[in-house]
Amino acid sequence: MRGKTSRKTPVFREGKKCRLVGKGEIVDKKRKKCYTLIGSKARNKMKDDIIAKIFKNRTAEYDKLTAYGFFEENDAFLYRKNLCGEDMTLTVKICRDGTIDVDIFDNEAQDYYTLFSVPDAAGGFVGKIRAEYENVLTDIAEKCFRREVFKTSYVKDLIGYVRATYGDEPEYLWEKFSENAIWRRKDNRKWYGVILTVSRRKLGLDSEEKAEIVDLRVPTEDIEKYVDGKSVFYGYHMNKKHWISVLPQDDEDLKKICKAIDISYALAAKPKK
Repeated sequence: MRGKTSRKTPVFREGKKCRLVGKGEIVDKKRKKCYTLIGSKARNKMKDDIIAKIFKNRTAEYDKLTAYGFFEENDAFLYRKNLCGEDMTLTVKICRDGTIDVDIFDNEAQDYYTLFSVPDAAGGFVGKIRAEYENVLTDIAEKCFRREVFKTSYVKDLIGYVRATYGDEPEYLWEKFSENAIWRRKDNRKWYGVILTVSRRKLGLDSEEKAEIVDLRVPTEDIEKYVDGKSVFYGYHMNKKHWISVLPQDDEDLKKICKAIDISYALAAKPKK
């Protein structure tokens, strides 16, 4: 049996050696586990934490939201989907100011269901609702949002250049290193660029300040022509005979890097000997 909860109804969380209280999902009747009260502020924080985790460093692309099935209403985009058959209705609201809100409505009880946002709440039903809810949000994040991990205007401009010129987006391959990404060709899947967030000291500079750099392929015979130890370095974390690391400093650097990206893209097309 599943409990009914709403903004006016207490939400219950599992406790140890508690007597059974109120309405809620009982985890294990034999062990006398039950849900203890948790306030609405805590529930909202838990829900917000889930949303923040899924949509971290992402920006909505409104045309993709519409294609996905969102409709616009009062300067916000709304999406509704049934969960667990037709028992529950999930509503996702994405505002143009970047805020995201989610509600789950219990169609049978005609009330809001909030146990899904309580991490300690356990049980088959709430677990199923929570899994479906997070799967839907993750799918929306991946299909309708663009990741924007990098903060510097120069790196953002380079990402825009690659998008406009080659139709490629940064690929984030490493969950542990979420501030790193790669560009690769569509035809042969070879990398032609790597965007990294590293300490300046790792480039040989006298500072621990973080920097966003771009690694690019260059002809081996031209490596020394590029490297100046100020804005261009031997490739960090890559083969230093074939790669350079670039730390954009100004608009002039940006123009040079765009040309270097074109060279790197072409070099990545060449088959290995």
